[in-house]
Parts: sequence; C-alpha cells; structure tokens
Amino acid sequence: MLELEHRFRVVDVHARLPVEESVTARGRAISPDKLERELHQAGVVSAVVFPGPQEGNSYLRANNAVARRSVERPFFAFARINGPRDPDGSATARLRNFRSRRKDWHTSSDDIEQYAYDDRFHGFKLDPTRDGLPDDDVLSRLEDVNLPVLVHAGEGFSPETAADTLLDRSFPVILSHFGGFPLNRDLMADAIDLLDSYDSCYLDTSFVRYREQMERAIMEHPDRVLFGSGAPNAHPNVAVMEILTLDVPEDAMRKVFTKNPSRVVEALAPEYDE
Repeated sequence: MLELEHRFRVVDVHARLPVEESVTARGRAISPDKLERELHQAGVVSAVVFPGPQEGNSYLRANNAVARRSVERPFFAFARINGPRDPDGSATARLRNFRSRRKDWHTSSDDIEQYAYDDRFHGFKLDPTRDGLPDDDVLSRLEDVNLPVLVHAGEGFSPETAADTLLDRSFPVILSHFGGFPLNRDLMADAIDLLDSYDSCYLDTSFVRYREQMERAIMEHPDRVLFGSGAPNAHPNVAVMEILTLDVPEDAMRKVFTKNPSRVVEALAPEYDE
C-alpha cells in the first residue's frame, strides 16, 4: 500500500506483536520488521504492542518476548495478563467465581508489581473472553501501580460487564473496539454512554467501521477516544483513513491521534520518540 500523507503525529494504542520468529496471521506472514514498516506507511510514529493469546499458559514468556522484540523499535510493550474468573457476568458465573482459585499460570499480584516496575512494560493487556478475569488481589495491585489496562470488550465481555468488574477501579481502562467487538453497534453505544459516568474509561478505535459511532464519541467526549489500528489484522493505513474521513474538526482528530493516547500512555508522548 502507498504511504499516507497527512499532517498528524499518529500514535497507536492497539497492535499485536508476534512472539515467534515466524508467524502467520490469517494467511499472511508477519514479523516485527513488517509491522514497523506498515505503521510507518500510515504515518504512525509509535505503538503499544502486546502478545497474542497463549491458551492455558502463563504469559511470562510471551510478554518477555514482546518486550525483547520491541527494543530499538518504536514499540512500547504492554504485559498481557489473565485470571481464574469467568467474565460473562451471569449468576452462574458469579457463583463459579466465588469458588475460583488462581492456577500456576494465572497472573499474580506479584507479577503485576514486577511488570509495573520493569521499564520494558508500560501497561497491561486483558482479554477476559480468552484469558479470564483477574482476582481481587490482582485488581487491587493494578490500582496500586496505576498503569493503563487495554481491555478487549464486546460480545462475551460487554461494556456493562466491564463497568461491573473493572470501571469502579482507579486505573485507566481502555475499552478496545469501542466495546463492541465484532462490529456490534448496540454495545458500542453502551460503551459511549459509559464515558458519562466513568472518568477513567477510554475507547480505542480498532476495528470500528461505523462513522456514526465514531463521530458521536469524538464530538461528545473528545478527550476520551484513542487511536488504535488493530494491526496486523487490519492495515494501519485503513485505520488512519477511517479517522481522516470523519466529519469532525481537525483539532478533534489531533486529540484522537496524539494528545489522548499520549496522556493515557505516557510512553507515547513525543519525548519518548527521541
């Protein structure tokens, strides 16, 4: 794809970085170098990266691999975390959660502290539908370290469930995909409504294809929407163009591309580009 030309400094809060040397995603080979090139084509100067799912395994090795592969690249690693709790929010799940106990491969409160004070990591990634929800000890430690948590939200972990389980905590929560993965308009509307009630809640734009929802969120809450590309499954050029073609003021675009992500994820601020 051709390089995009625009006037914005773009930073990205949502990109997955492969752990292994040779990885294929949806039929196409990807690598850290290719991801970096694609981001550069779109004018993205730096990005939050995290590992993909590791079913039934600790994320320690995957997180360390992502941190190692980010060195000397414009990448900032988020540590992926997991937990023993069922995220579906039902009465049955609440009963199971009452009895749940952390396994050896689940993230512990000590793990959170080690990641938080390791300068290779700048926040946390949580996908409750794949990895479960952390227990109270881990959530309390996340409050202590107060780093942003990027949360995969949508069908399987709705904005309402996020409000019940995470948003009463003090750490910043970024609901990916406007809280509506995959392309659920009603859930996106619910997530936008949450911004009225929770000051520490933010939305990222990855895999959001609806102009109406994007324009509504940006106009109603211009300080709470963060650019996310969804790379490598989505090309960053496409993600950037979806913002550039919205009917919103240029200053609002600048907030989405630069100011908001840099405020929530300090590593994305301009001084870190040096």
